[in-house]
Amino acid sequence: MAEERAYWDQKMEPLLGSERMREIQLARLQRRVDDLLLHAPFFARTLRARGVARGADLASLDDWPQALPPFTKADYRGLIEASGGDVYRALDDLLPVPIETLVCMAATSGTTGEPQPYPLTREDIDLLWGEFLRRARWRAGVRPGDRLVHAFALSMFLAGVPILQSRDDDGTMQIPVGAEAGTARILSTTRFFGGTVLSCTPSLAEHLIERAPDVLGEPIASLGIRILLCGGEPGAGLPAVRRRLESAYGARLFDLGAGLGVSCDHPVYQGLHWIGDDLALYELVDPESHEPVPLVDGARGEAVFTSLLGGGLGWTRTTLGDLHEVTVSPCPCGRSGLRFRIVGRVDDMLKVKGVIVYPAAIKGVVASFVPRVSGEFRIRLSEPPPRVVPPLRLRIERGAATPIDRVAELDADLRRAMKDRIKLTPEIEWLEPGTLSRSAHKTKLLEIEPE
Repeated sequence: MAEERAYWDQKMEPLLGSERMREIQLARLQRRVDDLLLHAPFFARTLRARGVARGADLASLDDWPQALPPFTKADYRGLIEASGGDVYRALDDLLPVPIETLVCMAATSGTTGEPQPYPLTREDIDLLWGEFLRRARWRAGVRPGDRLVHAFALSMFLAGVPILQSRDDDGTMQIPVGAEAGTARILSTTRFFGGTVLSCTPSLAEHLIERAPDVLGEPIASLGIRILLCGGEPGAGLPAVRRRLESAYGARLFDLGAGLGVSCDHPVYQGLHWIGDDLALYELVDPESHEPVPLVDGARGEAVFTSLLGGGLGWTRTTLGDLHEVTVSPCPCGRSGLRFRIVGRVDDMLKVKGVIVYPAAIKGVVASFVPRVSGEFRIRLSEPPPRVVPPLRLRIERGAATPIDRVAELDADLRRAMKDRIKLTPEIEWLEPGTLSRSAHKTKLLEIEPE
């Protein structure tokens, strides 16, 4: 294959966002609905009640929001409860394929309750999830001969073993060290096998910068990583975090995930391109009313996905809890696909004296003060979100090179920046460098005091 081509899939990717693609999506959605009516009683009941007895009853994509309401985490929990806790009974009620066709089970971390399963068929692994990853890697510049270090958690996570199970026809070598191995093993393995691409969470990539001198005896740049593929949490889209990671590694950073998204190589971050129109439908809904939000420049809403291929992955107007802001006008990079930015998580929304703020926005401000701060912080709450009893309380580590007698000045500067950028003035508890635990997985930014 010619390495200079613009896209991994030169047939489908140029069509993203086009009228021809909408025709492809409608045909695949109609087949999907037929499968739901045949195999998924939970959705079939609603579809028939709303006048959809076959896929052909959907005359256009605009009919889809009226055919089914969004499927939320609360819906999933209710179905599990109604199934007596039997996850397979629940999945048999939800999936558009027989339960016997599943070949792998992944799951969310379950940090806010029971883990939500990602059941996968062979088609999901190869033609949906795997195809997205091949497209994303190609856009990020990963090429045959690259050695890709997997440092996302391998245990149960969608970004773990299912990636390795996908057909590997893009010519990359897979090095599955996994986040569970710990930072020392990740660093030593990357050096030993000569990794050129590192795939992990942004917080792990930052932590590896701190650990490299102790483990390797040299800065992180000595590894020769040329591409960072980071996702799973906010960070890769924040200017200060991007500058730190790209500078420290001497690599290009690409934001990955939040559905089927990957950022482009434009010098200024443009958000993530949605690169899977033919693989899944992308919608926005109002997070409270669940009414559709038109996809126009600047539109904000909760992202909703419907799988168009596979069967186990099972997105059927599914909300994953992410709030997106979209841009549909052409990207200056010239590549196809609407773009979206992560505003925050619905579950993490904080309301302080009527002001709505998300941890991702707070992280952006804190990160802009590195190296005066380490970049590590936590949000201290007296009760679960969204309500926050004022003031907003933060625990932040000073930077290793920031002397104690300069903390008062740092405090004033950071509080002023918070007021300017998120319209809140926090109360800050200053911590010594290294006080807060580091995680190889997703960093939990909210600390809720015990009752």
